[in-house]
Amino acid sequence: MVAMHGDVDQLLREHGLQVTAQRLAIMRAVSLRPHATADELIDDVRAVIGAISRQAVYDTLNLLVEKNLVRRIQPAGSAARYEDRVGDNHHHLICRGCGMTFDIDCALGTAPCLVADDDHRFEIDEAEVIYWGRCPSCQKAAV
Repeated sequence: MVAMHGDVDQLLREHGLQVTAQRLAIMRAVSLRPHATADELIDDVRAVIGAISRQAVYDTLNLLVEKNLVRRIQPAGSAARYEDRVGDNHHHLICRGCGMTFDIDCALGTAPCLVADDDHRFEIDEAEVIYWGRCPSCQKAAV
């Protein structure tokens, strides 16, 4: 999670990106609200910097994903979601009722999910696992 202004500036520069108010605001919004949709992030960014087009937010998110500063996940039946936890091959737990999403570390240690039964000679560098279920609140509401 990116916490300080200087850290975000430096991170953008290290990845060859110009530091702009829009990029800083989007990076901070992703950091403050992991697993948010682009529409949710647009509202958060507008609350901080004022006017910004929807397309500018989408374009910036795509660029940040391309530069591996932000990770995009797209659970079945859901809009794409964004987080700043990148590079560790973690997974997600999502409630079928309310959509609440949690990060889940690999269950068996360091990236065990990268060893496929048959890799078809691919060089595998990432695995996406999503655990689905119902959170305690949704379980209670269903009773």
